[in-house]
Amino acid sequence: MAATSGAVLNGLGSPFLCGGKRSRALLGARVTTPASGTRKLVVVAAAAPKKSWIPGVRGGGNFINPEWLDGSLPGDYGFDPLGLGKDPAFLRWYREAELIHGRWAMTAVVGIFVGQAWSGVPWFEAGADPGAIAPFSFGSLLGTQLILMGWVESKRWVDFFNPQSQSVEWATPWSKTAENFANSTGEQGYPGGKFFDPLCLAGTIQNGLYIPDYDKLERLKLAEIKHARIAMLAMLIFYFEAGQGKTPLGALGL
Repeated sequence: MAATSGAVLNGLGSPFLCGGKRSRALLGARVTTPASGTRKLVVVAAAAPKKSWIPGVRGGGNFINPEWLDGSLPGDYGFDPLGLGKDPAFLRWYREAELIHGRWAMTAVVGIFVGQAWSGVPWFEAGADPGAIAPFSFGSLLGTQLILMGWVESKRWVDFFNPQSQSVEWATPWSKTAENFANSTGEQGYPGGKFFDPLCLAGTIQNGLYIPDYDKLERLKLAEIKHARIAMLAMLIFYFEAGQGKTPLGALGL
């Protein structure tokens, strides 16, 4: 058995199968010669290559493969032609901004389709339509935006620079337990927990406590950022259509 294993290792280490230095590097294999003089093949797990936003192009320096994007962020395909993420602090903030804008865009896309399908009113005229369920004046909408959204966004801003600072009793007056708003995953932008993951898509409830499942969380993070980017592009198209008096459903002939 030992002789057979040695023959297999020697065979794998041959240039015929490994194809020289370049192929061994791709396979994560290297041949070593200990002091005993016996050649051995050591196989190690090769790191997965970082995906590129232009898969068919190699090289290109920081335009194609920026050194400050190492593939650790979900959905990182090396797209940063303006170099906005060179500073790690700015990169962290831009990812936070992308995530929040993407979540709002996903919500808006669904609301635009459902709202117009149900009421027949174009989304850019819904706030001023006399037949709307709750018509608001511009002043009312602006006041609501400044007070409610301003308060929520200010809390998010503070929590970004001082994590976990907002999961306290005085910061969540409507909650009897601040633990409902604590970050259960330990990752910025993905709080999880009973309140933010009530369906337990990225975790489970054990003995009343939320236990995150990080494998599921990583898959959902990638799926979310992909859908978020598509939704932001969709909203950009909706704005151009609205400028021409058209709606998404109208563009689809519905």
